[in-house]
Amino acid sequence: MKIDITLKITPKMVTDAQGNEKKALVGHLGTHFDVMNKEFPLQYTERKGIIFDVRGVKDRDIDIADIEIDRVLPDMFVAFYSGFIEEEEYGSQRYFREHPQLSVELLDALLEKRVSIIGVDFAGVRRGKEHTPMDQYCADRDVFVIENLCNLGAVASEGAQFMAHIYPMNYAEMTGLPCRVVAETEA
Repeated sequence: MKIDITLKITPKMVTDAQGNEKKALVGHLGTHFDVMNKEFPLQYTERKGIIFDVRGVKDRDIDIADIEIDRVLPDMFVAFYSGFIEEEEYGSQRYFREHPQLSVELLDALLEKRVSIIGVDFAGVRRGKEHTPMDQYCADRDVFVIENLCNLGAVASEGAQFMAHIYPMNYAEMTGLPCRVVAETEA
């Protein structure tokens, strides 16, 4: 079964996002990669994926102890299902400024595992001034961050592992690439 885990954008969402986040333009609108100064490798368009349900983590960073890090393998698409995109409307000020975030230790552990993609159902792996430098830190290690995923609960309920199909726009010289992400489960 194929499940679209890409945020569907409406005109209202575009207006709200641009009113609350200056980077929410073409490259950073909705579900997108933060590619920084890198080219997205075509071999990354299909990756084995795993989703970690971290909805129970509140009022602190999502950390290594919140997931089964031993299940993470090289070249994986690792997604974090916080439920935040379902709780808070995409484009709101709170969505961009008060979203969950992954701890630096967890991000380093994922980089050490040599994953290909880190996906989140919120606005970034880190908030505020740490957002862009962490995206660059990941990109410099050939790991790309996909923000604003949705429907992760539908995939997680089918079992945590899936095949991720990722289709980025073919834009050049941008820090963000809109993309479509489809999870294929065996159900």
